[in-house]
Amino acid sequence: MSPEIIKLLLQGIEETAIMVAVSTCIATAVGIPLGITLVTTSRRHILENAFISRVLGTVINIIRSIPFIILMVAIIPFTRIVAGTSIGTTAACVPLTIVAIPFLSRLVETSVRDVDYGLVEAAQSMGASPLQIIYKVLLPEALPTLINNITVLVVNLIGSSAMAGAIGGGGLGDIAIRYGYQRFRADVMLATIVILIIGVNLIQACGDFLSHKTNKK
Repeated sequence: MSPEIIKLLLQGIEETAIMVAVSTCIATAVGIPLGITLVTTSRRHILENAFISRVLGTVINIIRSIPFIILMVAIIPFTRIVAGTSIGTTAACVPLTIVAIPFLSRLVETSVRDVDYGLVEAAQSMGASPLQIIYKVLLPEALPTLINNITVLVVNLIGSSAMAGAIGGGGLGDIAIRYGYQRFRADVMLATIVILIIGVNLIQACGDFLSHKTNKK
Protein backbone atom coordinates (compact mmCIF):
# COMPACT_ATOMS: atom_id res chain seq x y z
CA MET A 1 0.00 0.00 0.00
CA SER A 2 1.44 3.36 -1.08
CA PRO A 3 2.24 6.22 1.33
CA GLU A 4 -0.48 8.29 -0.34
CA ILE A 5 -3.14 5.71 0.50
CA ILE A 6 -1.88 5.40 4.08
CA LYS A 7 -2.06 9.19 4.43
CA LEU A 8 -5.56 9.10 2.99
CA LEU A 9 -6.64 6.43 5.47
CA LEU A 10 -5.25 8.45 8.38
CA GLN A 11 -7.18 11.47 7.15
CA GLY A 12 -10.29 9.29 6.91
CA ILE A 13 -9.82 8.12 10.50
CA GLU A 14 -9.51 11.73 11.64
CA GLU A 15 -12.64 12.82 9.74
CA THR A 16 -14.65 9.87 11.05
CA ALA A 17 -13.49 10.56 14.61
CA ILE A 18 -14.53 14.21 14.30
CA MET A 19 -17.97 13.33 12.94
CA VAL A 20 -18.60 10.74 15.67
CA ALA A 21 -17.18 12.88 18.50
CA VAL A 22 -19.15 16.03 17.61
CA SER A 23 -22.40 14.11 17.09
CA THR A 24 -21.93 12.13 20.31
CA CYS A 25 -21.23 15.21 22.43
CA ILE A 26 -24.27 17.13 21.16
CA ALA A 27 -26.52 14.05 21.28
CA THR A 28 -25.44 13.34 24.87
CA ALA A 29 -26.04 16.93 25.95
CA VAL A 30 -29.53 16.95 24.41
CA GLY A 31 -30.55 13.28 24.36
CA ILE A 32 -30.04 12.52 28.06
CA PRO A 33 -32.28 15.40 29.25
CA LEU A 34 -34.89 14.42 26.65
CA GLY A 35 -34.81 10.80 27.79
CA ILE A 36 -35.21 11.84 31.42
CA THR A 37 -38.07 14.15 30.43
CA LEU A 38 -39.84 11.26 28.69
CA VAL A 39 -39.72 9.29 31.93
CA THR A 40 -40.46 12.01 34.47
CA THR A 41 -43.43 13.44 32.52
CA SER A 42 -44.99 10.03 32.02
CA ARG A 43 -48.05 8.85 33.94
CA ARG A 44 -47.66 8.74 37.73
CA HIS A 45 -44.08 10.02 37.72
CA ILE A 46 -42.55 13.03 39.48
CA LEU A 47 -43.32 15.60 36.75
CA GLU A 48 -46.38 14.01 35.16
CA ASN A 49 -47.46 15.94 32.07
CA ALA A 50 -49.35 14.00 29.42
CA PHE A 51 -49.10 16.73 26.78
CA ILE A 52 -45.30 17.09 26.94
CA SER A 53 -44.82 13.33 27.12
CA ARG A 54 -46.99 12.64 24.06
CA VAL A 55 -45.64 15.49 21.90
CA LEU A 56 -42.03 14.71 22.73
CA GLY A 57 -42.54 10.99 22.16
CA THR A 58 -44.25 11.62 18.81
CA VAL A 59 -41.47 13.92 17.53
CA ILE A 60 -38.82 11.40 18.55
CA ASN A 61 -40.69 8.55 16.86
CA ILE A 62 -41.09 10.54 13.63
CA ILE A 63 -37.35 11.24 13.39
CA ARG A 64 -36.44 7.66 14.27
CA SER A 65 -38.74 6.29 11.58
CA ILE A 66 -36.80 7.99 8.76
CA PRO A 67 -33.83 5.99 7.41
CA PHE A 68 -30.57 7.88 7.85
CA ILE A 69 -29.64 7.99 4.16
CA ILE A 70 -33.07 9.51 3.31
CA LEU A 71 -32.92 11.99 6.19
CA MET A 72 -29.45 13.11 5.16
CA VAL A 73 -30.68 14.01 1.68
CA ALA A 74 -34.00 15.46 2.86
CA ILE A 75 -32.40 18.00 5.21
CA ILE A 76 -29.71 19.23 2.81
CA PRO A 77 -31.19 22.79 2.80
CA PHE A 78 -31.12 22.82 6.62
CA THR A 79 -27.58 21.43 6.61
CA ARG A 80 -26.47 24.27 4.32
CA ILE A 81 -27.94 26.82 6.73
CA VAL A 82 -26.26 25.29 9.79
CA ALA A 83 -22.90 24.20 8.34
CA GLY A 84 -22.62 26.50 5.32
CA THR A 85 -22.21 23.50 3.02
CA SER A 86 -23.92 20.21 2.23
CA ILE A 87 -20.79 18.10 1.73
CA GLY A 88 -17.79 17.25 3.86
CA THR A 89 -17.21 16.33 7.49
CA THR A 90 -18.80 19.44 8.98
CA ALA A 91 -21.98 19.00 6.96
CA ALA A 92 -22.23 15.31 7.88
CA CYS A 93 -22.29 16.21 11.58
CA VAL A 94 -25.73 17.82 11.17
CA PRO A 95 -27.77 14.77 10.07
CA LEU A 96 -25.68 12.49 12.31
CA THR A 97 -26.60 14.61 15.32
CA ILE A 98 -30.27 14.78 14.34
CA VAL A 99 -30.38 10.99 14.10
CA ALA A 100 -28.37 10.45 17.28
CA ILE A 101 -30.51 12.60 19.62
CA PRO A 102 -33.79 10.62 19.40
CA PHE A 103 -31.87 7.33 19.28
CA LEU A 104 -30.10 8.10 22.56
CA SER A 105 -33.27 9.57 24.09
CA ARG A 106 -35.09 6.27 23.79
CA LEU A 107 -32.14 4.35 25.20
CA VAL A 108 -31.92 6.74 28.15
CA GLU A 109 -35.67 6.51 28.69
CA THR A 110 -35.42 2.73 29.04
CA SER A 111 -32.46 2.95 31.43
CA VAL A 112 -34.05 5.57 33.70
CA ARG A 113 -37.41 3.81 33.70
CA ASP A 114 -35.69 0.67 34.98
CA VAL A 115 -34.58 2.47 38.16
CA ASP A 116 -36.52 1.11 41.14
CA TYR A 117 -39.39 3.55 41.76
CA GLY A 118 -39.16 2.72 45.44
CA LEU A 119 -35.99 4.83 45.56
CA VAL A 120 -37.89 7.76 44.08
CA GLU A 121 -40.67 7.38 46.62
CA ALA A 122 -38.12 7.20 49.44
CA ALA A 123 -36.52 10.44 48.23
CA GLN A 124 -39.94 12.10 47.99
CA SER A 125 -40.77 11.06 51.55
CA MET A 126 -37.61 12.88 52.70
CA GLY A 127 -38.72 16.07 50.94
CA ALA A 128 -36.49 15.88 47.86
CA SER A 129 -37.51 18.10 44.94
CA PRO A 130 -37.93 16.69 41.42
CA LEU A 131 -34.53 18.09 40.38
CA GLN A 132 -32.88 16.53 43.42
CA ILE A 133 -34.49 13.20 42.60
CA ILE A 134 -33.19 13.41 39.02
CA TYR A 135 -29.62 14.34 39.98
CA LYS A 136 -29.25 12.32 43.16
CA VAL A 137 -31.39 9.25 42.48
CA LEU A 138 -32.24 8.63 38.82
CA LEU A 139 -28.94 9.60 37.19
CA PRO A 140 -26.60 7.88 39.70
CA GLU A 141 -28.67 4.69 39.67
CA ALA A 142 -28.88 4.60 35.88
CA LEU A 143 -25.25 5.65 35.26
CA PRO A 144 -23.82 2.21 34.31
CA THR A 145 -26.53 1.64 31.72
CA LEU A 146 -26.27 5.24 30.51
CA ILE A 147 -22.60 4.57 29.74
CA ASN A 148 -23.66 1.46 27.84
CA ASN A 149 -26.23 3.56 25.98
CA ILE A 150 -23.59 6.08 24.89
CA THR A 151 -21.32 3.22 23.82
CA VAL A 152 -24.10 1.81 21.64
CA LEU A 153 -24.67 5.28 20.22
CA VAL A 154 -20.99 5.75 19.30
CA VAL A 155 -20.87 2.36 17.57
CA ASN A 156 -24.07 3.19 15.70
CA LEU A 157 -22.68 6.57 14.64
CA ILE A 158 -19.54 4.95 13.23
CA GLY A 159 -21.77 2.94 10.89
CA SER A 160 -23.86 5.98 10.02
CA SER A 161 -20.75 8.08 9.34
CA ALA A 162 -19.65 5.46 6.83
CA MET A 163 -23.02 5.83 5.08
CA ALA A 164 -22.59 9.60 5.13
CA GLY A 165 -19.27 9.15 3.36
CA ALA A 166 -21.06 7.40 0.50
CA ILE A 167 -22.76 10.68 -0.46
CA GLY A 168 -19.95 13.12 0.18
CA GLY A 169 -19.68 13.15 3.95
CA GLY A 170 -15.98 12.31 4.04
CA GLY A 171 -14.34 9.88 6.43
CA LEU A 172 -13.62 6.19 5.97
CA GLY A 173 -16.90 5.57 4.16
CA ASP A 174 -15.93 8.04 1.45
CA ILE A 175 -12.51 6.39 1.04
CA ALA A 176 -14.05 2.92 0.85
CA ILE A 177 -16.44 4.03 -1.91
CA ARG A 178 -14.14 6.28 -3.98
CA TYR A 179 -10.94 4.26 -3.74
CA GLY A 180 -11.97 0.78 -2.65
CA TYR A 181 -15.09 0.30 -4.77
CA GLN A 182 -14.92 2.72 -7.71
CA ARG A 183 -11.20 2.14 -8.36
CA PHE A 184 -11.33 -1.59 -7.62
CA ARG A 185 -8.79 -1.34 -4.80
CA ALA A 186 -9.54 -4.37 -2.67
CA ASP A 187 -6.66 -3.53 -0.34
CA VAL A 188 -8.18 -0.11 0.46
CA MET A 189 -11.61 -1.62 1.03
CA LEU A 190 -10.13 -4.27 3.32
CA ALA A 191 -8.10 -1.66 5.22
CA THR A 192 -11.17 0.48 5.92
CA ILE A 193 -13.11 -2.56 7.12
CA VAL A 194 -10.29 -3.62 9.45
CA ILE A 195 -9.96 -0.08 10.84
CA LEU A 196 -13.70 0.09 11.52
CA ILE A 197 -13.70 -3.33 13.21
CA ILE A 198 -10.78 -2.37 15.44
CA GLY A 199 -12.37 0.99 16.27
CA VAL A 200 -15.73 -0.53 17.21
CA ASN A 201 -14.11 -3.19 19.41
CA LEU A 202 -11.95 -0.63 21.22
CA ILE A 203 -14.93 1.62 21.88
CA GLN A 204 -17.05 -1.29 23.09
CA ALA A 205 -14.26 -2.46 25.40
CA CYS A 206 -13.85 1.04 26.87
CA GLY A 207 -17.61 1.38 27.36
CA ASP A 208 -17.87 -2.00 29.08
CA PHE A 209 -14.94 -1.13 31.36
CA LEU A 210 -16.42 2.23 32.42
CA SER A 211 -19.86 0.71 32.93
CA HIS A 212 -18.41 -2.01 35.14
CA LYS A 213 -16.42 0.54 37.15
CA THR A 214 -19.48 2.67 37.88
CA ASN A 215 -21.75 -0.27 38.71
CA LYS A 216 -22.10 -0.40 42.49
CA LYS A 217 -24.27 -3.52 42.48
